[in-house]
Amino acid sequence: MTINGWIQILVYCGILLLLVKPLGGYMYRVFSGDRTFPSPVLVPIERGLYRLAGTSEKEEQHWAVYATGMLLFNLAGFLVLYALQRLQGALPYNPAGMSAVEPGLAFNTAVSFVTNTNWQNYGGESTMSYLVQMAGLNVQNFVSAATGIAIAIALIRGFARASGRSIGNFWVDLTRCTLYVLLPLCIVLTLAYVWLGIPQTLGPYVEATTLEGAKQTIALGPVASQIAIKMLGTNGGGFFNANAAHPFENPDAISNMIQMLTIFALGAGLTNVFGRMVGSERQGWAILASMGVLFLIGVTVCYWAEAAGNPLVHALGIDGGNMEGKETRFGIAMSALFAVITTAASCGAVNAMHDSFTALGGMIPLINMQLGEVIVGGVGAGFYGILMFVVVAVFVAGLMVGRTPEYLGKKIEAKEVKMAMLAILCLPLAMLIFTAIAVVLPSAVASMVNGGPHGFSEVLYAYTSAAANNGSAFGGLSGNTPWYNITLGLGMLMGRFLVIIPALAIAGSLAAKKTVPASAGTFPTDGTLFVGLLVGVIIIVGGLTFFPSLAVGPIVEHLAMIHGQTF
Repeated sequence: MTINGWIQILVYCGILLLLVKPLGGYMYRVFSGDRTFPSPVLVPIERGLYRLAGTSEKEEQHWAVYATGMLLFNLAGFLVLYALQRLQGALPYNPAGMSAVEPGLAFNTAVSFVTNTNWQNYGGESTMSYLVQMAGLNVQNFVSAATGIAIAIALIRGFARASGRSIGNFWVDLTRCTLYVLLPLCIVLTLAYVWLGIPQTLGPYVEATTLEGAKQTIALGPVASQIAIKMLGTNGGGFFNANAAHPFENPDAISNMIQMLTIFALGAGLTNVFGRMVGSERQGWAILASMGVLFLIGVTVCYWAEAAGNPLVHALGIDGGNMEGKETRFGIAMSALFAVITTAASCGAVNAMHDSFTALGGMIPLINMQLGEVIVGGVGAGFYGILMFVVVAVFVAGLMVGRTPEYLGKKIEAKEVKMAMLAILCLPLAMLIFTAIAVVLPSAVASMVNGGPHGFSEVLYAYTSAAANNGSAFGGLSGNTPWYNITLGLGMLMGRFLVIIPALAIAGSLAAKKTVPASAGTFPTDGTLFVGLLVGVIIIVGGLTFFPSLAVGPIVEHLAMIHGQTF
């Protein structure tokens, strides 16, 4: 590790913290229906969309109605995206002449983008036409991100309201998030990326002649606009197969810093929205502090492991850190930081190949996802995910002091705790069961390039990434097979909707409760003690669930490398 590397990491953290209050304040005004600077232009459009949808900003919904609207909207998005892929060969804006996408892969991709996972069992520049990239994948990048934020806002209303029967209106939240938050920011980001050299064109691929005289096809397309929402919406799906390691997606250190900041920006800002909506910004800062502790631990371990390098390489007399699979324009520090950020959020974009990280360096992205990506997390998804752990944490605190758990004046009772545990435990269910089957099923084992602990880790990483709605991968696993396309798709669905439904149920239950005044025995949830308790609950719950699988994979591999063995 170097001083220069740590300075870059601290600069990133400093800029991110400076963005929290402005973004939080703006989003708070948007979802409160207050006037904002784009209102004169966007309010008529917003009201026109409500009329088309047959709803109104004044119409509120019960949590079950909110959930039904969300599910039907996502089902429609899946069907449209699947159809676009299957009909691709007959549709316009296809200058490279891409044929229809195979049914299994089309299913996997449609589920992936609808659930904000963006797992890609294909190379974008060789599989998807411009139309599918724009009208299919990019549309879902916007609405899947907006769905996550809408669910987070609905859950926050559950904590903020008292004796209510509704938690907002899904169509209003979805529309406002897209119109007022995602679209304006993405327009600015797209222009910045074009200025930095990222292509934005509908022209055909370009033929170039190399210095050796060979012909090479240079893939182009409407890249900048997709990268903007790819990062801001924590989607992560690359226009190109190499994702953010490709120079047309991430040309230099400036674009790299912007992309890392946009991955965390809205998720961090939502903690401030939470504080404002419940009437105490300190509550939001406490949750952000808990996220920050876990984030800094992950960055430290990952950066240390990659900077320390590979013992097997050192044994050959070659010193230095592990640069395998990394771009020299980013280096070890920014590659390790990007890996932690993209897996702490449910983004999945990569500027280095995680499969080439050291055993312990690659373990940190895996742990981030297995904890439910609650360290800032995906836009909205990370916040309602950590609130599930908050419910468990105050329940534990209540057990320790012998009184009914409370949070923000709301009694946390059996129903809320059961729903929170259901949301938390559905992730290891999807991750571990599918992994256990895949490592003994011959057709699934055939897709593993590596054997031993690393091969196991490749499979575990794939199902962890799918259920956590992340989308990054250890590249040694060939996932475009019927088994992986179907089971990874099922894992994505479980990881998305088996968390959302309990979260909305908790929102509805809490919104209907009266607020209880704080007393001398009330456990404070805006201080250091609560931050420590929440961090401990997250680590213990995640550790008890996943440590055996980590011991089989990355830890065994690390110990083997120390003793001069490889797989």
